Amino acid sequence: MKTIWVIQHTEAEYLGLIEDHLEGRNLRFRYFRPFAAGGTLPATPESDGLILLGGGPYGIVSGPILPSLGPELRLARGFLQAGLPVVGFGLGALILAVAGGGGAEEAALRFGVHTARFSAWDDAVPQQMPLALYLRDRPVLGPGMRPVATSAKGEVLGFTVGANGLGMLGHVGMKRGMAEDLIMEFAETPEDTLAGLEALGDAQVEIADRLQPFMVALMRHTGWM
Repeated sequence: MKTIWVIQHTEAEYLGLIEDHLEGRNLRFRYFRPFAAGGTLPATPESDGLILLGGGPYGIVSGPILPSLGPELRLARGFLQAGLPVVGFGLGALILAVAGGGGAEEAALRFGVHTARFSAWDDAVPQQMPLALYLRDRPVLGPGMRPVATSAKGEVLGFTVGANGLGMLGHVGMKRGMAEDLIMEFAETPEDTLAGLEALGDAQVEIADRLQPFMVALMRHTGWM
């Protein structure tokens, strides 16, 4: 049985709807919570892959910088150098971009639901799906990175890193309750959170429906199945 390590950055944000899809494929996942009292991070890549979750208002180049950024960059680089898959959502995608040889640039904290339009990644992935973004800063793609999903305005919302890494600027399995808890967990919140919450609530059924084919594509890309 394969085991995936999951780095959690806040109490509120976890795998959400993704958990059922991993369990349904007999994939184990283990959370690491470096922000918690006594929380630690593994030093070396010793699992079948790594998932880096979002971090609410934490940034990578602006705002409050993620406290565990340095160790997480080293861990993500270790996985990539070992040829093991790394998947990042939100802040996790920014960490992946930097670890993979790209970078990040400053952008304001934002929250909303965007339509991610996929192109030439995997024939199982839906042409488009709702994607809930709750993050600050944005990735700068480097060599070996390819955009695979964009917004209606052309903003990169998803990208691959090497043969089996994937970054998504939003959480593909976010529940409305997760966003509500994020808003309550931190003093700093994005503008117009009510509109974001309403949009996320309206999109919940579609998020669940489109997650199924997305996970098929993700399993093939990472080699977890």
